[in-house]
Amino acid sequence: MAPGDLQEVLAVLRSPSRAVPAELLVGLGMADDAAVYRVAPDLAIVATVDFFPPVVDDAYTWGAVAAANAMSDVYAMGGQVLFALAVAGFPRDFPKALIAEVFRGGAEKVAEAGGVVAGGHTVVDAEPKYGLCVTGRVHPDRILVKGGLRPGDRLFLSKPLGTGVVTTAAKDGAADAATLEGAVVSMLRLNRVAADVACETGARGATDITGFGFLGHASEMLVASGTGMVVSAARLPVLPGALALAQAGHFSGGMKRNRRYLTELWGPRLEIAAGIAEPLAALLFEAETSGGLLFSVAPDRAPDVVSGFERRGETCAEIGGVLAEPRIRIAS
Repeated sequence: MAPGDLQEVLAVLRSPSRAVPAELLVGLGMADDAAVYRVAPDLAIVATVDFFPPVVDDAYTWGAVAAANAMSDVYAMGGQVLFALAVAGFPRDFPKALIAEVFRGGAEKVAEAGGVVAGGHTVVDAEPKYGLCVTGRVHPDRILVKGGLRPGDRLFLSKPLGTGVVTTAAKDGAADAATLEGAVVSMLRLNRVAADVACETGARGATDITGFGFLGHASEMLVASGTGMVVSAARLPVLPGALALAQAGHFSGGMKRNRRYLTELWGPRLEIAAGIAEPLAALLFEAETSGGLLFSVAPDRAPDVVSGFERRGETCAEIGGVLAEPRIRIAS
């Protein structure tokens, strides 16, 4: 569902007349990646749900990617995964062996995160769908939220952009094997390291990049924080082959919806430098699957972010900074 449409239908749940318990630390009051409920002074539960149709042909890989994508919301809150419940729908004649592979892929990815699939629910559906309801834990004083950005902070992105373009092209038979494999490897990588590094370096604001695209999710952070951002297009990590596929027009329907909504929301406050090629500009609005964490840290902690990823054998990109003025500027 497009960002604007989602906000419209959720309005009924945000009525001032609805009582909200004090223990609900993060809920529908301000858009965020997961709900957080305090159960003890030093313990809060993180809960989220995410599911979608196949993004790749291989059943096991689809299950694993869907699981990584769902768990990413827990990591975006600075949490640790405890367990998950599977949510699935399949046609009545869908091969049972393939369903088992989807479940196995999801369960093994959850195990990699240190959790377990403890149950679930399935229905008969015309289109296959699979995902997880994930439960995690976080200290109530160490929650990462979208509204945690502060002017002067440095912005980091833990994974490259382009999974949406690549998987859309793959469905059209236009993505070569190497390009698709690169996207799959990225989608399968957990944001566990990113969450660990963000927390240990004092990050205050974070989100994961998924269906609303890079600019869609960044926009939610800016609105929640009352800030703006400047991003260097040259520093944005992009999957190999993604720009060529973007040039060829292999965008999902979500890209146009995201772009239309954000253009209306920000108007002239959304500035994309004239020198930035259209394929890259469009890629900033494209939906992503199991994308990276976007988070901010104080300027003096930026070197610690880089070294933290390096120690764990992963990479990240410092892409820009947080502005006091509420605007989005994509510089060349």
